[in-house]
Amino acid sequence: MTYAVKELFLSLQGEGAQAGRVSVFCRFAGCNLWSGLERDRATAQCRFCDTDFVGTDGQNGGKFADAEALANAITAIWNKGEETKTHPRAYVVFTGGEPCLQLDTPLLAAMAARGFETAIETNGTLPVPKGVDWICVSPKPRSTLVQKQGNELKFIYPQSEIAPHDFAALNFDHYFLQPLEVQGAMLNDAGGAGGVGGDTQANIQAAIAYCLEHPQWRLSLQTHKILSLD
Repeated sequence: MTYAVKELFLSLQGEGAQAGRVSVFCRFAGCNLWSGLERDRATAQCRFCDTDFVGTDGQNGGKFADAEALANAITAIWNKGEETKTHPRAYVVFTGGEPCLQLDTPLLAAMAARGFETAIETNGTLPVPKGVDWICVSPKPRSTLVQKQGNELKFIYPQSEIAPHDFAALNFDHYFLQPLEVQGAMLNDAGGAGGVGGDTQANIQAAIAYCLEHPQWRLSLQTHKILSLD
């Protein structure tokens, strides 16, 4: 299988239960809920995405012929170019777009053979392949949730069409509310995130208030943006 990767980079995980952990991010190209093109945002199932996942022209991106080729590239990022080092606490986060369109058993096996712990950030509309060590699901409106268990559920808040209580009984270890980041004209042109108005600060305060009323949920901030990390 050929893998289309937008970008590969080393950074700190900025969100959720693994926040602060050194990670290689493998951002796959493509998503099943939005084309990634602004002209399609207003009619997409997910309208508030803030990530560029179109094409393979990002940092260290490209098309990789097979699992071994991509696993070698990920390993080189972790080792800062040296593939022969050992891999203590090696950690790769598969994200997108929607990583379940491409992530498969051969790639997971190749990463495990190199000593990596694997994580995925998914919209949950496709089943996560067996062998992923850490599963983060972020439900989206106008879609059917298939992956109903995992390590953390991350709900972007607030949304008008779905609410945290719709997912509170699912089988996850951690439940996070992440304030919706309003992207200025981007959201205005698209009619908002499912009709949600206001600004980012108002959404932060709304998320805090919800967590205080519902202690099952914890606040998750995008610390990588606060710290201006990749």
